[in-house]
Amino acid sequence: MSSDSEKGVSVQVESDRDGSAGKGPVATTADVDTVHQDEAMRVLQAYTGDRQWGEEEEKKLRRKLDWKLMPVLCATYALQYYDKAMLSQAALFGIRQDLALDVGDRYSMSAAIFYLGFIVGSYPCMVLAQRFPIERVAAVVVSVWGLCLILTTVCHNYQGIYAQRFFLGFLESGISPLFMVVVGGFYKKNEQAMRMGIWYCCTGYISIISPLVNYGFGLINGGVGSWRYMYYFAGALTIIWGVALWWVLPPDPVRARGFSEREHYILVARLRSNNAGVRNTHLKVGQIVELLLDLKFWTVFSISFLSMIANGPITTFIPIIVNGLGFTTLNSILMLMPVGAYAGTLQLLMSWAAYRYKGIRTYLVVVAQVGTIISALLLWLLPMNATGGLLFAVIILPSIGGGYAVLMGVVIANTAGYTKKTVASSGMFIGYCNFVGPLVFKPEDRPRYAPGFIVVVVTSIIAALLALLYRFLCIYSNKKRDKEGTEESFDNAYDDDLTDRTNRHFRYIL
Repeated sequence: MSSDSEKGVSVQVESDRDGSAGKGPVATTADVDTVHQDEAMRVLQAYTGDRQWGEEEEKKLRRKLDWKLMPVLCATYALQYYDKAMLSQAALFGIRQDLALDVGDRYSMSAAIFYLGFIVGSYPCMVLAQRFPIERVAAVVVSVWGLCLILTTVCHNYQGIYAQRFFLGFLESGISPLFMVVVGGFYKKNEQAMRMGIWYCCTGYISIISPLVNYGFGLINGGVGSWRYMYYFAGALTIIWGVALWWVLPPDPVRARGFSEREHYILVARLRSNNAGVRNTHLKVGQIVELLLDLKFWTVFSISFLSMIANGPITTFIPIIVNGLGFTTLNSILMLMPVGAYAGTLQLLMSWAAYRYKGIRTYLVVVAQVGTIISALLLWLLPMNATGGLLFAVIILPSIGGGYAVLMGVVIANTAGYTKKTVASSGMFIGYCNFVGPLVFKPEDRPRYAPGFIVVVVTSIIAALLALLYRFLCIYSNKKRDKEGTEESFDNAYDDDLTDRTNRHFRYIL
């Protein structure tokens, strides 16, 4: 692994001074130091054609990129959520009884330990993704996690499922932050929020399909616990898709296949407006230190951590909560379908709003928190015979997902420096991997789980207030740079691999 002091390969380059559509560059010649400068400079240097393009040409190229990238990200993320959330559906088909998870807090711990593995695995995976080709890292990780998922079927006690869930979380940990970096490397700031929402909304929409699939497998009686068939199918499907990722995942604008030389040039040159670079394979300790001292990072990390306490009941307890209201096993699992439809649609709509309207992203995060606060209050306070109100509350509980989809785009857009961006992405999902959520929902509190929902209300309120604090910090930083007389510009977007803090021409979005 290279450090800041190591010397990169030096080549001559003509760099673009303007990445906006339809404008030509101001050409200069500079030495490209691949430690301190971005690999995108290689594309700019090699291109000898017309360096101007129009809005229509860029729009056509963006559409081509969407069709190459978005289906791959959506399929992979849908599989990840399908695999991760399967425990809650298997709980209705005997896994708790077969593995002695119905004793004390064992079931909650089996859900929580997944997130502990996620925390341990996030940073190592992102280091690999920076050092090695992203598509190969993703392919290996997805294939191995599919194998780990199948191994759920060989567990015969709660100790075995604890180990399996830990390593499943460890293996799945890198995909979400890796996808954040991929989107940040292909799209402009104003385009990123919508693309984040497109793949992230699959966490909801896969829940429309998975209950039907898993209920069908749950009815099979082949001499083993019916829940095992769910894991056979999901694990095999994941392995097949993991192998395919080696060839179908576009890694970054510099190395993406299926684009002409001119398309590569436009893909790279148009991203100058991000002021954040495209790819740099050298780990820079200084950028990590800067991130750890950045109050804005710790604010969004705290938002992620606190808001995702609500993810405990969403991913682990919704079928059990519905079952506790007197519904049959079939109806309990089918209730996941409207929950998934609501969650996916809200994530997509909020991401679209962030794309369509400027300056509202942090407000959208607040609105999403309010939705979950209302849900938790209803589940806490409504009488148990108010079935309609309780089911409504269950459906809107995943409101936080819409805010989180927007928050991911904010973090990528507001973080510059390739190492800093990859570590910030991992940090976001370490906050996301909140192992506290499942543990505050204790078996003795069934079916209402009042103490757990009280915790959700309090933490969601704090998360909403922190979103407003983050907005203030960004406004303060932007105004401070304006008062310095440093205008926003993109001259150093690829030249220096500067961070958002060291590049005074950088401006934070709200």
